Amino acid sequence: MTGPLLVADDLHRSFGPTPALAGASLSVAAGEIVSIMGPSGSGKSTLLHCLAGIVSPDSGRVAYQDRDVVAMSDRERSALRRSQFGFVFQFGQLVPELTCLENVALPLRLERVRRSEAERRAKDWLDRLEVTELAGKRPGEISGGQGQRVAVARALVTAPRVIFADEPTGALDSLNGERVMRLLTGAARDTRAAVVLVTHEARVAAYADREVVVRDGRTRDLARTA
Repeated sequence: MTGPLLVADDLHRSFGPTPALAGASLSVAAGEIVSIMGPSGSGKSTLLHCLAGIVSPDSGRVAYQDRDVVAMSDRERSALRRSQFGFVFQFGQLVPELTCLENVALPLRLERVRRSEAERRAKDWLDRLEVTELAGKRPGEISGGQGQRVAVARALVTAPRVIFADEPTGALDSLNGERVMRLLTGAARDTRAAVVLVTHEARVAAYADREVVVRDGRTRDLARTA
């Protein structure tokens, strides 16, 4: 395909009487890392959720590979999120009853990949994220920084085209945050995955190729100087 991989155009979204997005627009190219910054309540997480097909805008267009995400059925959007998108959230959201290996393999199992193959690929990603030794442990037995690396492995195991990361270092200290960002962005560049990164931290946004600021539900690109 030519042109942007993912596009949002003139998005509006309100929750009751409160507007969250008021004409937000954004485009993301294949392999590009874009950070979305803004104060609390500015609409940055709502924009990410609209891009990922989790929330539908009240008006405006979201397109992935020229396909209208808003017009898709719930089943089509769910399939898109399982096969083409990966997700990393602030608190990891690992399944507490599963081991780390099972957590990473879970997206593949949902796509009906055989257990042996799913676990082989999960082990490969645990190794790349430097947490191989955690394979048999459960989320309650590991640290927050380790859990986020497991969550990044889970996001990447399906070879997604886009990774959505919503405050992925927000619950970590600066050392663990830097490590998670280095591993996340390095793995994304190796696999040519685009990353849409919501953060309020300048040091995290510095890992991106481009910064977009959301304020009062509108977007503005910031020029990146060399």
